Amino acid sequence: MLPKKQPTDSGLDAPAGTSPAEPDIRWYQGMPAVIAGTRMKTVMRFVEQIANSNAAVLIVGESGTGKELVARALHEHSPRSAKPFVDINCAALPDHLLESELFGFEKGAFSGADSAKPGLFELASQGTLLLDEIAELSSKSQSKLLRVLDGYPYYRLGGTRKVEVNVRIVAATNADLESQVRVGRFRADLYHRLNQVTVTVPPLRERSEDIRPLAQFFLTRERAGMTISDSAATALQGYCWPGNVRELRSLMARLAMTVSGVSIRREDLPIEFQPFPLQEEVSSGYSLDRLEQEVIFHALEQADGRRKEAAELLGISPRTLMRRLKTYGVGHSRNQACGGLDCN
Repeated sequence: MLPKKQPTDSGLDAPAGTSPAEPDIRWYQGMPAVIAGTRMKTVMRFVEQIANSNAAVLIVGESGTGKELVARALHEHSPRSAKPFVDINCAALPDHLLESELFGFEKGAFSGADSAKPGLFELASQGTLLLDEIAELSSKSQSKLLRVLDGYPYYRLGGTRKVEVNVRIVAATNADLESQVRVGRFRADLYHRLNQVTVTVPPLRERSEDIRPLAQFFLTRERAGMTISDSAATALQGYCWPGNVRELRSLMARLAMTVSGVSIRREDLPIEFQPFPLQEEVSSGYSLDRLEQEVIFHALEQADGRRKEAAELLGISPRTLMRRLKTYGVGHSRNQACGGLDCN
């Protein structure tokens, strides 16, 4: 039986008195991976260990940690690497469209079906299918997916011919599926079928060794020759990164456009990266309320104005977020509540 958890490996730490090794930059299916610290080296080594198996893999971790990257690495190291890697975001499509995307349809199956279309299971034949945001599947879709995972042939929508596929399934989620199983929101049998092997991707705040190399990589892609000062790097490493790697990438892209010098200094970073103000600074208008407001608007910016996602980044409920915004007198306007962003 394959292990459920990654092994721990302290042997990757640099010996005392030596500098950490240069980051390892790899490419998986066109996606870059910057691996510098012990935590991610351990994760990637575990991925290589389980790649030769056909077992279903469940990748768990906070939003923006790099779960898709891990899935691509798993495919790249597997015997299926020459075959297709196909991914779908289960939260991006309504239930009726998700079914046709996964299983395909025949001509005339519904209005607008002018020709037959293979589903993603067929397109991923002999390869790997990533089901991202698996927790968002409806109970109906969960039931149909379970039958396919158990090896049963299926029909395209409107079809009369059974389709059989050989696909390795990888699922990813930022939700606590065990809790969803307990409250009846996710099928227990599907959970156990998907959870043959678990890969946990740690949040960026627990991977401080990765922060500066990642930041420099993203910065160089946007503006070659630009660097990060030691003071700025220290500030980046001390931040909690609620949006994880995705937030770091967005910040570096913005700084590459807005900083005029060739090196990013600590004072170039947003307010949430600055030291807590001294008493004389507070008296001049730099208040705790202002700091909180800046952090909230930054989270809204990272979430493209979506209040629910911003609340998740901040670790509070959407209701608490709206209450905070109303405290600042901006809760009644959708545009104001998002700091000028669209809240759809």
